[in-house]
Amino acid sequence: MQVSSREHDLRVVWNQGAIPVFYRGGKGHPLKVRLPYAVDNRPWLASFGRRNPIRHKDEKYWELPTSWFNDLVNGALKRYGKVYIIQPFRMQEKCAPACWNATGHECQCSCMGQNHGVGDPGRRWFIVSETFATKWHDMELACRLLTKT
Repeated sequence: MQVSSREHDLRVVWNQGAIPVFYRGGKGHPLKVRLPYAVDNRPWLASFGRRNPIRHKDEKYWELPTSWFNDLVNGALKRYGKVYIIQPFRMQEKCAPACWNATGHECQCSCMGQNHGVGDPGRRWFIVSETFATKWHDMELACRLLTKT
């Protein structure tokens, strides 16, 4: 099985040990957290809620309720100065039937002319009005690095 460069980059971030990593798997999935090793990791994590953190020793991460996310990120920024967040996202495109049916060359929507004058671009678009339509792409994972200011 071939791994994409994006998947490879996410694995590198997940497996590095210097900066905490928070993985949000989406609705219905617990928050997974990897922290640099410290003797007090369990009590520090437990200080953010009522439940006891679940440690997955073999995979080297902690499982926590997603409701702790914001407080944990703020706490980790105070404690470590940096935090990686890996989470799902879907890219959204915006365009409009007015663009698809245009006859001139001027295009002022976010498609940057890609859909300009093509007629009906297909069924994947959700048409809100003559001047606005949107299309969501498949779910992907994104990673961002937050730093304390």
